[in-house]
Amino acid sequence: MKKNWIKTISLLFLATLSLGMGSRMLSQTEGLDSKGLKDAFEGKFLIGAALNGAQINGRDQQSIELLKANFNSIVAENVMKSGPLQPEEGAFNFASADKFVDLGESLGLHVVGHNLIWHSQAPGWFFVDEEGNEVSKEVLIGRMETHIKTVVGRYKGRVDGWDVVNEAILDDGSWRKSKFYEIIGEDFMKLAFQFAHEADPEAELYYNDYSMALPGKREGVVKMVKKLQEQGVKIDGIGMQGHIGLEHPAIEEFEKSIAAYSGLGLTVMITELDMSVLPSPGRNTGADVGTNFDYEQSINPYQEGLPDSVRQKFDRRYVDFFKLFLKHQEKISRVTFWGIADQHSWKNNWPVRGRTDYPLMFDRNYQPKSVVNALMELVE
Repeated sequence: MKKNWIKTISLLFLATLSLGMGSRMLSQTEGLDSKGLKDAFEGKFLIGAALNGAQINGRDQQSIELLKANFNSIVAENVMKSGPLQPEEGAFNFASADKFVDLGESLGLHVVGHNLIWHSQAPGWFFVDEEGNEVSKEVLIGRMETHIKTVVGRYKGRVDGWDVVNEAILDDGSWRKSKFYEIIGEDFMKLAFQFAHEADPEAELYYNDYSMALPGKREGVVKMVKKLQEQGVKIDGIGMQGHIGLEHPAIEEFEKSIAAYSGLGLTVMITELDMSVLPSPGRNTGADVGTNFDYEQSINPYQEGLPDSVRQKFDRRYVDFFKLFLKHQEKISRVTFWGIADQHSWKNNWPVRGRTDYPLMFDRNYQPKSVVNALMELVE
């Protein structure tokens, strides 16, 4: 599974040199040792990456080489969500999901399924009958059970953990008024975890959400989990999505949430980690994919590259967060980046389409940024 870092960099150097980029690459990789990120954090927590469809289907081998060298856990960005998996009732499309799980197994990686129930990418047919009328509670529960048990059952013993429900609590701690909630009520949460556990009793089961450092959301999630636990529902972990910026959230609030969620007896995972360097067009945008703003040049300032002053701030901010993660490493099982290289990040198009962002560990030429060495030096 492990790749020699020097060999990987050498191969990438030759490939990039052929494109006339060799001198830039040399300057960026100078000083790296033979370790990858996963090696540096071995024994502390897993280092994960989200994979997109091109990477899963073999159309981006450079990303896969970086994956082998730096990451020991993977999650699918989109191909395991309910819409892509079951676009029509009973018509499952497992082609890409199968390749994702196969890839994880072939490399000996920790594999996370993402996700089973989410309001955003659920197929429209889930909630309506043939006439377009809203289905009954019983019908929706049946469709949930069929979907969850079919998907989890297919990968029983092969997927280590599942994001069972995604983004069901709002920032103020109240329930999101999704179709699942409106038709079934709060019990959709309990049922989703029950169905997943029945399909694979050995798999870990997680709740995953953004803005998890906000006090209101923290209180709402803790309340929700306590109720599941009182009902005897198996839940193993909390995914704190790490869609962060240069100024938000406050690290102190993030730490309070780590303590609160681990205090429930659950493992904490830092999921979907990326750091936007761009100005936010609105306040408290969180990570709701339904939030969008019009493009303005003033909020896309780094099209030609990132100034050193911003890069240094980016590096310091990532180091500060990893200091926090290391401080609480006994509570944290995994830190997963939402992508590998900057050009693939959803942050280039959210919440404003067509911007140029720099949120990940590797740049648009698949080269490690200075933050990679900074994080490795932090551990050493």
